[in-house]
Amino acid sequence: MFIFLDESGDLGFDFKKRKTTKKFIITLLVCESDEARREFTKAVKRTLKNKLCRKKENSRHVTELKGTGTTIDIKKYFFRNIKSNRWAIYSLALNKVRVESRLQTKTGKKKLYNYLSRVLLEKLNLIQVSRNVELVVDRCKNKEEVRDFNQYLINQLEALLPLNTDLNISHLTSQESAGLQAVDLFSWGIFRKHECNDYGWYTIYQHKIRFETEYLP
Repeated sequence: MFIFLDESGDLGFDFKKRKTTKKFIITLLVCESDEARREFTKAVKRTLKNKLCRKKENSRHVTELKGTGTTIDIKKYFFRNIKSNRWAIYSLALNKVRVESRLQTKTGKKKLYNYLSRVLLEKLNLIQVSRNVELVVDRCKNKEEVRDFNQYLINQLEALLPLNTDLNISHLTSQESAGLQAVDLFSWGIFRKHECNDYGWYTIYQHKIRFETEYLP
């Protein structure tokens, strides 16, 4: 099983600032087979090649798909190029307005992020996994944060895994992982739904969402 984790929105709590979001989204793209993972790699590469990197004079070279700045037509093209059905989306939307003040500190936000990631990962049927679970996370943490995140999840999820399987966690940049680019697209759509009541992109892949919830509604 391959799991790609990304987030949309921010964990800032100064709501007087214009750019502070009301919701914070964590999304998982779960590929139940290596074939499904490869399909996403192909879909991302094909979309970049055919829609964003056509040879035009003075055009810039685009190296990754992003939820922001990518048109709905390009997102639809990407989705049509996913041939495998062995994948699903899991997502959690945090209502930041209701977060306790002790969790709004720098240390508190780290604990909150790790906890929400665990809550969402626990929704997967991990006991049925026959091979190791490969979790890929966007590389945006420092070494201490990476260590704390990895250790917390491994300790918390170990009891949910079969005895002969391990949870392996990798922290990569989005340019290094097509799966991270794909989950960024899906997470952005879920964020737009919760933050802006914009369902345009969300409705295209809504049927692939296996679990979605709002935390602290």
